[in-house]
Amino acid sequence: MHFSTLISNRRSCRSFNESEVQPEQVQAILRAALLAPSSMNRQSWHFIVVDDKTSLAKLSDSKEHGSHFLKDAALAVVVTCNPVENDCWVEDGAIAASFMQLQAEELGLGSCWVQIRGRRISDGTLSSDIVKGILDIPEEQQVLCIVAIGNKHQQLPPHADEDLPWEKVHVDKF
Repeated sequence: MHFSTLISNRRSCRSFNESEVQPEQVQAILRAALLAPSSMNRQSWHFIVVDDKTSLAKLSDSKEHGSHFLKDAALAVVVTCNPVENDCWVEDGAIAASFMQLQAEELGLGSCWVQIRGRRISDGTLSSDIVKGILDIPEEQQVLCIVAIGNKHQQLPPHADEDLPWEKVHVDKF
């Protein structure tokens, strides 16, 4: 698949069917994350693969909105980083998560980013603290996001070129 087709076809998928993701697909997705560039090649990210339905259900309640579909995903990858190791941890983790999502799309799988960093539930508890508690993540690790992955319940249409917000692009002429 050409890259331009891949990025046009990739849409956030929040509805998954019951089919399992094959181990070789999981391996390819994690390989893509490990190949992602990182600041000074520090590779300070960590990836926690969660496929246990009980844990996925708990993770789906880790924030007020935008995480409920985790319980229906075949698996989720929690992206964590240690800010002491790398001041560009947010950027590095985001690039790795994006690589995972692009690889999932190439494999015909759906994915969706679930923002955790900076989010809270209604009582004020940090979503990252909830995720750390569910998965026993060390205190020094910061949770950036969770990438839900699974087989798409339905195929969404590709992004149309005419819908792109070109008005947000500014070119400085030399």
